Amino acid sequence: MKRLPILALALASALPLGFSLTAQQVVQLTGEDHHLDADFDEVFRIGVLDGEPWEMFGAVRQVAFDAEGRLYILDGVGGRGGPGARILVFDAAGSFIREFGRSGNGPGEFRMVADMAVMRDGTTVVGDMGHRALQLFDDSGVFVRMVRMVDSGTAMAGPSPIQADPRGGGVYTAPAAVSLGPAGGFARPETRPVIRLALGGEEVQPDTVVEAWQPPRLEVDEPDLPDIQVGDRTVNIGALAAQSAGPPQFEPALLVGILPDGGTVHSDSSGYALKVSPPDAGEVQRIITRPLHPEPVTPEIEEIVKERLDELLEELGVGQQKFIEVRGPGGTSQTMSYERPEIQFYPEIPIVADLAATWEGRIWVQREGEELAGRGPVDVVTTDGIYVGTFRAGATEMPDAFGPDGLAAFIELDDLDVARVVVRRLPAVVR
Repeated sequence: MKRLPILALALASALPLGFSLTAQQVVQLTGEDHHLDADFDEVFRIGVLDGEPWEMFGAVRQVAFDAEGRLYILDGVGGRGGPGARILVFDAAGSFIREFGRSGNGPGEFRMVADMAVMRDGTTVVGDMGHRALQLFDDSGVFVRMVRMVDSGTAMAGPSPIQADPRGGGVYTAPAAVSLGPAGGFARPETRPVIRLALGGEEVQPDTVVEAWQPPRLEVDEPDLPDIQVGDRTVNIGALAAQSAGPPQFEPALLVGILPDGGTVHSDSSGYALKVSPPDAGEVQRIITRPLHPEPVTPEIEEIVKERLDELLEELGVGQQKFIEVRGPGGTSQTMSYERPEIQFYPEIPIVADLAATWEGRIWVQREGEELAGRGPVDVVTTDGIYVGTFRAGATEMPDAFGPDGLAAFIELDDLDVARVVVRRLPAVVR
């Protein structure tokens, strides 16, 4: 999943890698790039300014493939999670097959779509925050059932971005740095697990696959706000506002790729460390590194970030005021505003900006670019720790989805900002 480095509310810890070297195999790759050719063959493209309803997109949010090479497109034509979210399906040659999903409150209807995952057999899993459930559709787009998400005390399990288990029966996810908690509050999870959500019952069954490294969080000053009464509860608004603050700029994200056997690879720190876990192992087996070092965050970089964030807030009409709403039982709620807190920074910019795994087991790793808002080179390595090569910065974007037989889908905008999806076939060496 792509992220914007300047707006991701993240920065890295001073600890360069964030892992223990107790039982894992550590493989260090070369520090010198061997460049790969990014001349991929185009298979088809979909998306026009004016045409049939199935080829005009509002906002392409996600794409995925099934084992037959069919392409699934989650299109939020009314904006992310908004009215009109739909899923379109195309065959391996780009011909339109079907469309399913519509806004509504009933089973099989979408209230607030957050994400989509597609199983190898074509089963589509839709994370719907409005229904607080994962909705399952069969390979014909027919609604099968809902699997309710569960509250786990302070934070809701899902649907953070979900990825299909290649073995079927479940999806993988990882918690956000700040999660929605009870009564409309916020909570920072105490750990950063990669979780598999089993979908066999009426409720999702979460199981921790591996524990990722949790960056230390700086203390946030609590705004001077009064306590309020919500139902029969007294809520400390100042503490709630401090909890709602996002992670510091450049804090390393938890990036996860799913391997063909159901294992995982993740990056959780500022250094270049790809942590490979076999399926059901519960721990990291191999750590793949490169001798690349994070860039420090200088005062000049901090000023650039602050200026860009101020410009964004002004463009959105938000200003320096921040609002917090506390919801209580029976629909009661209270909203208060306070001055936006000072932006926090961690000392390093993470090397790894994005990662994903192909259907044949290659790991693609996008590194941060030299400019704050830019994208850097893309490395390709194997799970065994063999370095395949590197695409130069700008030679290719990270695919938004990998598929069978080297298929890869890219979400793009044309010169008129019209959304389209381009499917290309990757050469065997990087699949």
